[in-house]
Amino acid sequence: MVDAADAQAIAKRIQGIRRHIPQRVRLIAVTKKFSADIIRIDYAAGIRDFGESQVQETIAKQQALTDLDDITWHLIGHLQSNKARKALEQFQWIHSVDSLKLAQRLNTLAQEMGVRPQCCLQVKVVPDPPKYGFDRSELWPALPDVAKLDCLHWAGLMSIPPLGLSAEETRFAFHQAQTLQSEINQKQLPNLKLRELSLGMSGDYQSAIAAGSTMIRLGTALFGARPAANSY
Repeated sequence: MVDAADAQAIAKRIQGIRRHIPQRVRLIAVTKKFSADIIRIDYAAGIRDFGESQVQETIAKQQALTDLDDITWHLIGHLQSNKARKALEQFQWIHSVDSLKLAQRLNTLAQEMGVRPQCCLQVKVVPDPPKYGFDRSELWPALPDVAKLDCLHWAGLMSIPPLGLSAEETRFAFHQAQTLQSEINQKQLPNLKLRELSLGMSGDYQSAIAAGSTMIRLGTALFGARPAANSY
């Protein structure tokens, strides 16, 4: 359980961040590793968008939160193809569509299940071999095939800058994502009118907003350090 002082501190941080971000920006509380009790505190403070990285962890939390029926769940972590069906059952948003193969799998399942999730293409705007996502050289030839996947609603791009960048390099990466979004939209491919930019986490969200981000994903800025083990 979360004590009253911690709950008050979380609510105060949420209110402070909301005061300093534009209304156009959607605040996603990243609650991976945090308990369902934390989500209830966020919810009471007005948060309705929650980001998780693992399907199984999310299912457990959702089972404990069935009374909060207006939550929007965002998958922000890497999705394995063998968990795609479960992801479509549990999440309204999938930010981490990081390959054409995964996109095709999601589209096939979405058609079978009669759902149309909001999806973002995860892109690497600067080289970052350890991360998942489309490199530019992979993205452009894949886009015509992505555009054919009309059981998915292609909402935007998601990107995470490499670790260790300077503040200036991070800002450059975010602006590159915005430029890439514009370049894709200029192609006027069917089903690829990308309106969203899912950019920015606790340490860099202000730079992301300055670069045009419409969705920020905040964890430690709201809750502090993550617990070492799951407690949901």
